[in-house]
Amino acid sequence: MKKLIALILVCAMLLPFSIVSAASAGGTGTATSKTSAATKTNASKNEPIDLVFVGDILLDGYVGNQIERYGNLYPFKKVAPILKKADMAFANLETPVSVRGKAANKTFAFRSKPDTLKGLVYAGIDGVTLANNHILDYGQQAMLDTITHLKRQKIGYTGAGRNIDEAFKPYVQTVKGKKIAVLGVSRVLSDNSWIAGKNHPGAASAYTMEPMLSQIKKSAKANDFTIVYIHWNQEFADYPDDYARSMAKKMIDAGADIIVGSHSHTLMGIEYYKNKPIYYSLGNFVFNRSTRGGDKTLLSMMVHFEIQGSKITSRITPVKILQGQPNLMDKKYNKEIIAKLNKLSYNAKIDANGNVTKK
Repeated sequence: MKKLIALILVCAMLLPFSIVSAASAGGTGTATSKTSAATKTNASKNEPIDLVFVGDILLDGYVGNQIERYGNLYPFKKVAPILKKADMAFANLETPVSVRGKAANKTFAFRSKPDTLKGLVYAGIDGVTLANNHILDYGQQAMLDTITHLKRQKIGYTGAGRNIDEAFKPYVQTVKGKKIAVLGVSRVLSDNSWIAGKNHPGAASAYTMEPMLSQIKKSAKANDFTIVYIHWNQEFADYPDDYARSMAKKMIDAGADIIVGSHSHTLMGIEYYKNKPIYYSLGNFVFNRSTRGGDKTLLSMMVHFEIQGSKITSRITPVKILQGQPNLMDKKYNKEIIAKLNKLSYNAKIDANGNVTKK
């Protein structure tokens, strides 16, 4: 009996310890993971963030034929390893993606097959801007189908929507504790009916400063960094229009941290304003050679933006479009592209390694 009582007392003494130990083991596991997550988050906030932006992507026409022949992944095979490494990769989708709709009465009306989006997924492209002069080539239904197909492939989008609020909604991605927003807008649309309205599907218009500047201010307040991806300027031009240079500065004054441009199908120069970069045009990326623009429409680049704390730096990787597919090239080509950009740029300079700095 004494032995039994002694055993009960020992168990009673050990039980709380066992319970505490078990709770501590479970709690330590959870706490350790939380601590690790917190430590990781704190550490990640100090890590550089790598963003990659590319130009126009078309998955119809000649490129569509190449996809039919070689598969959906074909256009991105040579550049996917670089895009996949980025914390965020972003492009301009210069086509509706649908099997429906009626072609607009224009010289070039594009429509790409839904399966072609698998190439973007394979390449690691996180989001696209739809604000351009082709997104409504096959009408509102095809534009809305594009959004549906992007959602199915888990590709983000900005620049078009069911109404003006959705069209001006930025794509936002949290990267290493920082909220990065991309707002797509277009100063080139084929018709006034393409402009998104209160109850009207369409694209986010940059023909007027408002509501664009207010939306940039709103994004700058809600996010850590705001990038404006804008469709503007003249096709096949080497330099931006005067309005574009003025508009870029107003967008930065409103809170934009980076301006990225498209539409010319050619490379344009770089300018700094308030130490913030303006890339007037990234040129084509996955596209056919234009008979009107000639060989310069095959010259392209990927732009890498590195965010470290509040500092933004950038560099370029030259590429050339060969048979509808962007390719990394040799040192001679890279040197030529860098020389071209130095000639076209304003107060920016590009070194032999592609690093871009303010003069």
